[in-house]
Amino acid sequence: MKPIISVITITYQAETGFCQTAESVLGQTYPNIEYLIIDGESKDRTISLIKEYEGEFSSKGFSFHWISEPDKGIYDAMNKGLKMATGDYVWFMNAGDRMASSDCLEKVFNAIHGCKTKATDFLETDFPDFIYGETNIVNGQGEIMGARRLKAPETLNWKSFKMGMLVCHQSMLVKRSVAPLFDLQYQYSGDFDWTIRCLRNAKRIHNTHLILSYFLDGGVSKKKMKASLKERFQIMSKYYGLLPTVLRHCWFVCRAAWFKLMHGWI
Repeated sequence: MKPIISVITITYQAETGFCQTAESVLGQTYPNIEYLIIDGESKDRTISLIKEYEGEFSSKGFSFHWISEPDKGIYDAMNKGLKMATGDYVWFMNAGDRMASSDCLEKVFNAIHGCKTKATDFLETDFPDFIYGETNIVNGQGEIMGARRLKAPETLNWKSFKMGMLVCHQSMLVKRSVAPLFDLQYQYSGDFDWTIRCLRNAKRIHNTHLILSYFLDGGVSKKKMKASLKERFQIMSKYYGLLPTVLRHCWFVCRAAWFKLMHGWI
Protein backbone atom coordinates (compact mmCIF):
# COMPACT_ATOMS: atom_id res chain seq x y z
CA MET A 1 0.00 0.00 0.00
CA LYS A 2 1.03 3.60 -0.41
CA PRO A 3 2.45 4.84 2.91
CA ILE A 4 0.28 6.63 5.46
CA ILE A 5 1.36 10.23 6.08
CA SER A 6 0.80 11.59 9.59
CA VAL A 7 0.48 15.35 9.14
CA ILE A 8 0.96 17.09 12.50
CA THR A 9 -0.21 20.65 13.14
CA ILE A 10 0.68 22.51 16.33
CA THR A 11 -1.76 25.27 17.28
CA TYR A 12 -2.09 27.90 19.96
CA GLN A 13 -4.36 30.94 19.53
CA ALA A 14 -4.24 30.07 15.84
CA GLU A 15 -7.66 31.17 14.57
CA THR A 16 -6.06 33.41 11.91
CA GLY A 17 -3.81 30.74 10.38
CA PHE A 18 -5.26 27.34 11.14
CA CYS A 19 -7.88 27.26 8.35
CA GLN A 20 -5.25 27.79 5.63
CA THR A 21 -3.31 24.82 6.93
CA ALA A 22 -6.33 22.56 7.39
CA GLU A 23 -7.64 23.38 3.91
CA SER A 24 -4.29 22.51 2.32
CA VAL A 25 -4.35 19.09 4.04
CA LEU A 26 -8.02 18.48 3.30
CA GLY A 27 -7.49 19.31 -0.37
CA GLN A 28 -4.84 16.65 -0.92
CA THR A 29 -5.52 14.11 -3.69
CA TYR A 30 -3.32 11.59 -1.89
CA PRO A 31 -5.60 9.11 -0.07
CA ASN A 32 -3.63 7.91 2.96
CA ILE A 33 -3.50 10.82 5.39
CA GLU A 34 -3.74 10.93 9.17
CA TYR A 35 -4.25 14.49 10.43
CA LEU A 36 -3.23 15.23 14.01
CA ILE A 37 -3.78 18.59 15.69
CA ILE A 38 -2.00 19.33 18.95
CA ASP A 39 -3.45 22.44 20.56
CA GLY A 40 -1.97 24.20 23.58
CA GLU A 41 -5.35 24.97 25.19
CA SER A 42 -6.22 27.93 22.99
CA LYS A 43 -8.68 30.52 24.32
CA ASP A 44 -9.68 32.01 20.95
CA ARG A 45 -11.78 30.32 18.22
CA THR A 46 -9.14 27.70 17.37
CA ILE A 47 -10.98 24.82 19.08
CA SER A 48 -14.31 25.63 17.45
CA LEU A 49 -12.59 25.74 14.06
CA ILE A 50 -10.96 22.37 14.69
CA LYS A 51 -14.33 20.86 15.54
CA GLU A 52 -15.83 22.28 12.33
CA TYR A 53 -13.23 20.44 10.24
CA GLU A 54 -13.71 17.11 12.01
CA GLY A 55 -16.66 16.07 9.84
CA GLU A 56 -15.05 17.25 6.60
CA PHE A 57 -11.95 15.14 7.15
CA SER A 58 -14.00 12.10 8.16
CA SER A 59 -16.25 12.39 5.09
CA LYS A 60 -13.17 12.35 2.86
CA GLY A 61 -11.87 9.23 4.57
CA PHE A 62 -8.90 10.87 6.27
CA SER A 63 -8.10 9.93 9.85
CA PHE A 64 -8.55 12.96 12.13
CA HIS A 65 -7.53 13.32 15.80
CA TRP A 66 -6.92 16.30 18.04
CA ILE A 67 -6.15 17.20 21.62
CA SER A 68 -6.13 20.50 23.50
CA GLU A 69 -4.14 20.76 26.71
CA PRO A 70 -1.31 22.82 28.24
CA ASP A 71 2.21 22.04 27.04
CA LYS A 72 5.78 23.03 27.84
CA GLY A 73 6.39 24.75 24.51
CA ILE A 74 6.24 23.99 20.81
CA TYR A 75 8.68 21.07 20.90
CA ASP A 76 6.80 19.41 23.74
CA ALA A 77 3.67 19.73 21.58
CA MET A 78 5.54 18.25 18.62
CA ASN A 79 6.59 15.30 20.79
CA LYS A 80 2.94 14.71 21.64
CA GLY A 81 2.22 14.60 17.92
CA LEU A 82 5.04 12.12 17.32
CA LYS A 83 3.70 9.87 20.08
CA MET A 84 0.16 10.02 18.66
CA ALA A 85 1.21 9.37 15.07
CA THR A 86 0.57 5.93 13.57
CA GLY A 87 1.56 6.64 9.95
CA ASP A 88 4.67 5.56 8.06
CA TYR A 89 5.86 9.18 7.75
CA VAL A 90 5.48 12.29 9.87
CA TRP A 91 5.14 15.75 8.34
CA PHE A 92 4.96 18.85 10.55
CA MET A 93 2.76 21.55 9.05
CA ASN A 94 2.11 24.19 11.69
CA ALA A 95 -0.76 26.69 11.78
CA GLY A 96 -0.29 29.24 9.01
CA ASP A 97 1.89 26.93 6.91
CA ARG A 98 0.41 25.01 4.02
CA MET A 99 1.22 22.35 1.46
CA ALA A 100 2.36 23.78 -1.85
CA SER A 101 -0.31 22.13 -4.01
CA SER A 102 -3.23 19.74 -3.73
CA ASP A 103 -1.27 16.99 -5.49
CA CYS A 104 2.16 17.45 -3.92
CA LEU A 105 2.00 14.18 -1.96
CA GLU A 106 0.73 12.35 -5.04
CA LYS A 107 3.65 13.74 -7.05
CA VAL A 108 6.18 12.75 -4.40
CA PHE A 109 5.20 9.10 -4.17
CA ASN A 110 4.42 8.64 -7.85
CA ALA A 111 7.91 9.91 -8.64
CA ILE A 112 9.49 7.60 -6.08
CA HIS A 113 7.77 4.59 -7.61
CA GLY A 114 7.84 5.58 -11.23
CA CYS A 115 4.09 6.18 -11.31
CA LYS A 116 3.25 2.60 -10.28
CA THR A 117 -0.40 2.25 -9.36
CA LYS A 118 -0.89 -1.31 -8.13
CA ALA A 119 -0.86 -1.72 -4.36
CA THR A 120 1.31 -4.84 -4.73
CA ASP A 121 4.03 -2.70 -6.33
CA PHE A 122 4.61 -0.84 -3.07
CA LEU A 123 6.85 -2.36 -0.43
CA GLU A 124 7.73 -0.69 2.85
CA THR A 125 11.44 -1.25 2.13
CA ASP A 126 11.15 0.74 -1.10
CA PHE A 127 10.48 4.00 0.67
CA PRO A 128 13.23 6.49 1.57
CA ASP A 129 13.77 7.29 5.23
CA PHE A 130 13.90 11.03 4.62
CA ILE A 131 12.15 12.97 1.84
CA TYR A 132 12.77 16.69 1.28
CA GLY A 133 12.12 19.60 -1.04
CA GLU A 134 12.02 23.37 -1.35
CA THR A 135 10.03 26.02 0.54
CA ASN A 136 8.40 29.30 -0.42
CA ILE A 137 7.81 32.04 2.15
CA VAL A 138 4.35 33.61 2.55
CA ASN A 139 3.18 36.58 4.61
CA GLY A 140 0.23 36.79 7.01
CA GLN A 141 -2.15 37.37 4.09
CA GLY A 142 -0.99 34.17 2.37
CA GLU A 143 0.85 36.04 -0.38
CA ILE A 144 4.03 34.40 -1.69
CA MET A 145 7.06 36.54 -0.86
CA GLY A 146 9.56 34.36 -2.71
CA ALA A 147 11.75 31.33 -2.26
CA ARG A 148 13.50 30.63 1.01
CA ARG A 149 17.00 32.11 1.06
CA LEU A 150 18.72 28.80 1.80
CA LYS A 151 18.24 26.28 -1.00
CA ALA A 152 17.87 22.56 -0.51
CA PRO A 153 21.08 20.89 -1.77
CA GLU A 154 21.01 18.30 -4.54
CA THR A 155 22.21 15.66 -2.09
CA LEU A 156 21.68 15.89 1.65
CA ASN A 157 23.12 14.23 4.73
CA TRP A 158 23.52 15.16 8.37
CA LYS A 159 26.83 16.95 7.71
CA SER A 160 25.11 19.29 5.23
CA PHE A 161 23.68 21.28 8.13
CA LYS A 162 27.11 22.69 8.88
CA MET A 163 25.94 25.38 6.48
CA GLY A 164 22.73 26.09 8.41
CA MET A 165 19.11 24.92 8.20
CA LEU A 166 19.20 24.03 4.52
CA VAL A 167 15.75 22.41 4.63
CA CYS A 168 13.00 23.58 6.96
CA HIS A 169 10.83 21.00 8.71
CA GLN A 170 7.74 22.06 6.73
CA SER A 171 9.40 20.58 3.62
CA MET A 172 10.55 17.25 4.94
CA LEU A 173 8.74 13.96 5.42
CA VAL A 174 10.52 11.65 7.85
CA LYS A 175 9.84 7.98 8.26
CA ARG A 176 8.44 7.56 11.76
CA SER A 177 10.81 4.68 12.46
CA VAL A 178 13.85 7.00 12.22
CA ALA A 179 12.29 10.11 13.84
CA PRO A 180 13.38 10.68 17.46
CA LEU A 181 11.61 12.89 19.97
CA PHE A 182 12.60 16.55 20.11
CA ASP A 183 15.19 17.52 22.73
CA LEU A 184 13.35 19.81 25.15
CA GLN A 185 16.51 21.56 26.31
CA TYR A 186 16.12 23.67 23.15
CA GLN A 187 13.32 26.24 23.07
CA TYR A 188 13.88 27.87 19.67
CA SER A 189 16.12 25.65 17.50
CA GLY A 190 14.96 22.18 18.49
CA ASP A 191 13.93 21.49 14.88
CA PHE A 192 17.55 22.05 13.78
CA ASP A 193 18.81 19.45 16.26
CA TRP A 194 15.94 17.07 15.44
CA THR A 195 16.60 17.22 11.71
CA ILE A 196 20.29 16.42 12.15
CA ARG A 197 19.39 13.39 14.28
CA CYS A 198 16.79 12.26 11.72
CA LEU A 199 19.39 12.47 8.95
CA ARG A 200 21.94 10.56 11.03
CA ASN A 201 19.38 7.76 11.41
CA ALA A 202 18.37 7.81 7.73
CA LYS A 203 19.82 5.27 5.30
CA ARG A 204 18.00 6.51 2.17
CA ILE A 205 17.44 10.22 1.53
CA HIS A 206 15.35 11.43 -1.40
CA ASN A 207 15.30 14.88 -3.03
CA THR A 208 11.87 15.51 -4.59
CA HIS A 209 13.06 18.61 -6.52
CA LEU A 210 9.61 20.01 -5.69
CA ILE A 211 8.34 22.95 -3.68
CA LEU A 212 6.60 21.09 -0.84
CA SER A 213 5.40 23.86 1.44
CA TYR A 214 4.58 27.51 1.94
CA PHE A 215 6.10 28.64 5.21
CA LEU A 216 4.52 31.49 7.18
CA ASP A 217 7.13 34.17 7.83
CA GLY A 218 7.68 35.32 11.41
CA GLY A 219 7.78 32.17 13.55
CA VAL A 220 8.97 31.89 17.15
CA SER A 221 12.63 31.40 16.18
CA LYS A 222 12.58 34.61 14.10
CA LYS A 223 10.93 36.61 16.89
CA LYS A 224 13.59 35.28 19.29
CA MET A 225 16.41 35.46 16.74
CA LYS A 226 19.30 36.06 19.16
CA ALA A 227 18.33 33.16 21.44
CA SER A 228 17.65 30.96 18.42
CA LEU A 229 21.07 31.63 16.89
CA LYS A 230 22.76 30.96 20.24
CA GLU A 231 21.06 27.56 20.46
CA ARG A 232 21.91 26.79 16.85
CA PHE A 233 25.59 27.57 17.55
CA GLN A 234 25.50 25.15 20.50
CA ILE A 235 23.92 22.45 18.35
CA MET A 236 26.43 22.89 15.53
CA SER A 237 29.31 22.78 18.01
CA LYS A 238 27.94 19.54 19.47
CA TYR A 239 27.78 17.76 16.13
CA TYR A 240 30.55 19.40 14.11
CA GLY A 241 33.06 20.58 16.73
CA LEU A 242 33.61 23.95 18.41
CA LEU A 243 36.57 25.27 16.39
CA PRO A 244 35.11 24.41 12.93
CA THR A 245 31.83 26.01 14.01
CA VAL A 246 33.58 29.20 15.18
CA LEU A 247 35.53 29.44 11.92
CA ARG A 248 32.44 28.77 9.86
CA HIS A 249 30.51 31.50 11.69
CA CYS A 250 33.34 33.95 11.03
CA TRP A 251 32.88 33.17 7.35
CA PHE A 252 29.09 33.61 7.70
CA VAL A 253 29.65 37.09 9.17
CA CYS A 254 32.09 38.06 6.43
CA ARG A 255 29.73 36.78 3.74
CA ALA A 256 26.81 38.73 5.21
CA ALA A 257 28.92 41.92 5.44
CA TRP A 258 30.07 41.52 1.83
CA PHE A 259 26.52 41.11 0.53
CA LYS A 260 25.39 44.11 2.57
CA LEU A 261 28.27 46.17 1.19
CA MET A 262 27.51 45.13 -2.38
CA HIS A 263 23.83 45.93 -1.88
CA GLY A 264 24.81 49.35 -0.62
CA TRP A 265 26.85 50.00 -3.78
CA ILE A 266 23.90 49.05 -5.95
